[in-house]
Amino acid sequence: MKIAAQIAKHFREVHFGGNWTASNLQDTLNDISYEQATTKVPNLNTILILTYHIHYYVAAVLKVFEGEDLQAKDAHSFDHPNITSQVAWEAFRTKVLNDAATFAAHLDKLPEDCFDQPFTDEKYGSYYRNMHGIIEHTHYHLGQISLLKKLV
Repeated sequence: MKIAAQIAKHFREVHFGGNWTASNLQDTLNDISYEQATTKVPNLNTILILTYHIHYYVAAVLKVFEGEDLQAKDAHSFDHPNITSQVAWEAFRTKVLNDAATFAAHLDKLPEDCFDQPFTDEKYGSYYRNMHGIIEHTHYHLGQISLLKKLV
């Protein structure tokens, strides 16, 4: 299996299931209500904020895959939308998962020789580092979401 396909598989697994941790974003978010997603536990982020934060970087890199410049700024990665209904929460959740599926499809098609190349700029490191970084980042915050889910 090519490296692009392996990384895309790993990305899909953290979003849609089948990984070693038996935990994924889709299943974890599936039964969370908008009230739970927006409930603030003192001194912690909300599920909505963490979901947005995960998606922020996926969406930014997806735009790069689609030919745009990288526009992400860490300072904006927690600037989540104001969700005030179950319908809005479900629409946001759907967008997060749809963008993840599109991201994985693009990742699957990356040329094998790109992974040791700089991702948009030398200062960001290689494609390999960035693709795995997004997967690690998702696992990290997925763990936080899982704990918050139990608290709310």
